[in-house]
Amino acid sequence: MNTANLDRQTNFMGLSPTLQLPTLVLNRNWQPINVATVARALILLWNDSAKVVDPVDYQLFDWSDWSQLVPDRDQPFIQSVRQKFRVPEVIALTKFDQLPTQSVTFSRRNVFKRDKLTCQYCSKQPGGEELTIDHVVPRAQGGQSSWTNCVLACVDCNSRKADRTPAEARMKLRKQPVRPNWKPIYAQRMNRIQSWNKFISEAYWNVELET
Repeated sequence: MNTANLDRQTNFMGLSPTLQLPTLVLNRNWQPINVATVARALILLWNDSAKVVDPVDYQLFDWSDWSQLVPDRDQPFIQSVRQKFRVPEVIALTKFDQLPTQSVTFSRRNVFKRDKLTCQYCSKQPGGEELTIDHVVPRAQGGQSSWTNCVLACVDCNSRKADRTPAEARMKLRKQPVRPNWKPIYAQRMNRIQSWNKFISEAYWNVELET
């Protein structure tokens, strides 16, 4: 049975929402690199290009082993002509070690996430409504809206600094602002898969990507 045969087994459910569910893709070092549909994950599994990772005990399954597992009552499944298949939530590639290449876009939400809702001058965490974006080099002095020139500041610190640089205002930054080194492969997905928490850092979730 070749890949075309596998396609024929799944194509009759090509519009099935189950086949469009997300599957986390890890490289050979078990680093998250992508999100594929269940349909694509099953093709990779059948081609021996990937193995299913059990997020509970990290056991690996090839196609032969995985196809023999019977889905539990509360588990999503794919109904083929002859049997039901469990939906893989995580797979690990067997042949590739690539890393994600997406870049994190500069946005208000991402600055809040990078600075962890903390004023970068006084270290207070007054809450989102009491924080604002401060331009380290003020726009009045030619400062740009960028990762390296914007930080979170509480209302009091922002008012105190006004249209001055930190040096001019005699205020010290906690650290120099930089572009975050996130690899946000799961950004802008509708559903968060709980089992993925074992493989994806909290910083990777729900950030905006450059397009």
